[in-house]
Amino acid sequence: MELKTYNQNGEEVGKIKLPDKIFGLPWNEDLIYQVIVSMQSNKRAGTAHAKTRAEVSGGGAKPWRQKGTGRARHGSRRSPIWIGGGVTHGPLKEKNYDKKINKKMKQKALFVSLSQKVRDGEMLVLDDIKISAPKTKEANVIVSSLGGIKGFEKIKTKRKNRALFLTNTKNDKILRSFNNLPGVAVEESRNLNPLSVLTYKYLIFSKKSLDFFSKKEE
Repeated sequence: MELKTYNQNGEEVGKIKLPDKIFGLPWNEDLIYQVIVSMQSNKRAGTAHAKTRAEVSGGGAKPWRQKGTGRARHGSRRSPIWIGGGVTHGPLKEKNYDKKINKKMKQKALFVSLSQKVRDGEMLVLDDIKISAPKTKEANVIVSSLGGIKGFEKIKTKRKNRALFLTNTKNDKILRSFNNLPGVAVEESRNLNPLSVLTYKYLIFSKKSLDFFSKKEE
């Protein structure tokens, strides 16, 4: 499979061959669903907690005598039907939301999601990403230039989750330059996962960042 490559000015400069074992797989909805749901569940902090009647403050004394007052019977001010009482069936911080994901499943889901991005025309390969100094202005120029490529027009206007730039190593200049652009993120290709692939509209790879996937093929 071949894909056109561009420079950061949005000009076509050549082509690159992508391994079919990674970028040419058919869509697998069941696999993607299992992996994405598990990853989202693993991201949950699990800190939400509602106090039960055993945990709320309040006296253990009966609010009023059982009979003779004309009012309904109550045994405790901590009852769930009282204001300030405990909560019935509320969230508990002891609950564990972690779900196991097999390594092979997660890797296959990543390859399947990347293949879909290629089919949808939402993956772009740049010969290199160069920024002289950590300046948002330079990053904005790059994004605007890429918006001139057919199929990538929305990269200039989309506000939320518009583009994920992939680098081969951590680069503070690139990271800090893109940091202030809304909807744009930078990540190392070795940290890419199916959730990130499907969260962002466009994936922008540098040629060097694709070397990581060449090793995966081997």
